[in-house]
Amino acid sequence: MKNFKMLVNANDKTGHINREIYGHFSEHLGRCIYGGIYVGEDSSIPNIHGIRKDVIEAFKQIKMPVLRWPGGCFADEYHWKDGIGDKSTRKKMVNTNWGGVVEDNSFGTHEFMELCELVGCEPYIAGNVGSGTVQEMAEWIEYMTFDGISPMSELRKKNGREKPWKLKYFGIGNENWGCGGNMRPEYYLDQYRQYQSYCKNYSGNELFKVACGPGGGGEDWYNWTQVLMKNLNPDQAQGISFHAYNVPNWVDKGSSTEFDANDYYTILNLANYVDVMLTRHTEIMNRYDPDNKIGLIMDEWGNWFNVEPGTNPGFLYQQNTMRDAIVAAMQLNIFNRHCKRVIMANIAQVVNVLQAIILTEGEKLVKTPTYHVFDMFKAHQDAECVYCHTDNENCCGGKSVPMISSSASVKDGVMTITLANCSIDDDAELSCDICNFDAKEVKAHILTEDVHACNTFDDPEKVTIKPHDVKLENSKLTVKLPACSVVEITLN
Repeated sequence: MKNFKMLVNANDKTGHINREIYGHFSEHLGRCIYGGIYVGEDSSIPNIHGIRKDVIEAFKQIKMPVLRWPGGCFADEYHWKDGIGDKSTRKKMVNTNWGGVVEDNSFGTHEFMELCELVGCEPYIAGNVGSGTVQEMAEWIEYMTFDGISPMSELRKKNGREKPWKLKYFGIGNENWGCGGNMRPEYYLDQYRQYQSYCKNYSGNELFKVACGPGGGGEDWYNWTQVLMKNLNPDQAQGISFHAYNVPNWVDKGSSTEFDANDYYTILNLANYVDVMLTRHTEIMNRYDPDNKIGLIMDEWGNWFNVEPGTNPGFLYQQNTMRDAIVAAMQLNIFNRHCKRVIMANIAQVVNVLQAIILTEGEKLVKTPTYHVFDMFKAHQDAECVYCHTDNENCCGGKSVPMISSSASVKDGVMTITLANCSIDDDAELSCDICNFDAKEVKAHILTEDVHACNTFDDPEKVTIKPHDVKLENSKLTVKLPACSVVEITLN
């Protein structure tokens, strides 16, 4: 048992935690959309206009704030007019990025926007810069948001939607340094400035325009951020994206379920390095935007391993263990602490792909350990982040993996503290002084199991949230953190 001291000061507010930091990402990739979210109206699986009811309820349970769609690399090959109108006449296409399968476009704009309405989350749409046109993007926005008389609004009405939707978040391109066109930052900057000029605000709808930002750390990526920030103003872009996956080796990414201690700490080291990358990109953004008018959006993040044996390599289907839960807790705590600049983060991906929160197989649905972390952390949404410091130590020699990950927030008279013991060997006891917060009662919940534990279709409740013991006396909180555990503490 290792002992740690911690201090939380409710009066020292460090930023507002936008609820969108707890966002998600869905792409036409593998079984994320088809079979995962959408099964069609004729399916025996309970659905609303083809959208799975169990998925809707699971999304609502964690108060999903925002959902990004249709990609990903797919976005820069997606032509939105192929996904509207009668499903029997929609164009089919080959999904060249993900498995070479046929995309029948039965899930398009109307279906996605209905999904967001059913869940109660903000839609975040990624527009096609790589293979699209300015006109195509402009007409898509007009189709979705214009309440007057025009060719696009009339087309929308013809397709069954009389009133326009509200659309806030709109990304202008995706990974345009890679699958979105292999562009240089200077070239993308010019493309972005042109495209955004035609992304209009119709009928009281105000777009929050997101430019394609960097894809990691390193001088090339910091230069990409600098090129954008030096040449864009807050009227042209309200956010820039940032993508960073935890991948130990792009040639052999390793197994999601079979790994040793070194593999475990290697992934946690990569996850923790996101803190360094966010700090560096934030420093550049602060230089050109000291008033924080342009937000940093973690469009895509999470663990990326080899696919499960026997599955399509292009579908990126992987199992989800307590290792993934620890990483999710670490990174969400990091995003909380960076909330002054980081205004949104979307884990990749929401169903059946990469570090998914949900796995489906036919009518069966499994909530992964990562899902339970989002459930435990949801009280941070729209709260004020407050000072939270732990006298820490690395839990693995040679790698930067703090043993205790933490963040704290206050909202409506309730303090939430989220913790993770990242060690797989040592239990911890935490003694925390709570300053400037008169707590009357305290409760805690825990997620803990063997590091390899996962929820399967045969054993869907293997890893679940359970009540946990915690003590509060004279503004001092004491709690035990078993090895490989995530704990949520609520003080009222």
